[in-house]
Amino acid sequence: MIIGLGTDIAEVDRFRFDAAQLERFAVKVFTIEEMAHARRHRKTMHERLAGAFAAKEATRKAFGHAIPWREVGVRHEPTGKPYVELTGRAAQLIMARGVRRMHLTISHSKQAAVATVILEADDPAGGVISLPYDAEDVAAR
Repeated sequence: MIIGLGTDIAEVDRFRFDAAQLERFAVKVFTIEEMAHARRHRKTMHERLAGAFAAKEATRKAFGHAIPWREVGVRHEPTGKPYVELTGRAAQLIMARGVRRMHLTISHSKQAAVATVILEADDPAGGVISLPYDAEDVAAR
């Protein structure tokens, strides 16, 4: 059952920093792994930073909570597929909400990066969805 959905778009030009600006911003927002991943792809480094930022913001939106930036990490499987790794308070929140699976997709161009995060939990009602209104009554209107 989907319990959270978040999408974000980030303009790549906002991530074109000089070296000193990048370091100051990175310390606040990006994990060591995210910076290493971006630096390994020099030609698309700015697009990758924008993508990681969009993924972090999409994760925060899916949760509906302000999660510290560096507690939301974007990692990559050997195939290149991105995934979200949570630490600290963010990891505690995910467990408290009963999230069993997180899905992340990131796409970027030279101008923008977009990311979507889906949070899934086991359906405690066994497939029955509880609505705050009578669906049959609404359909009859």
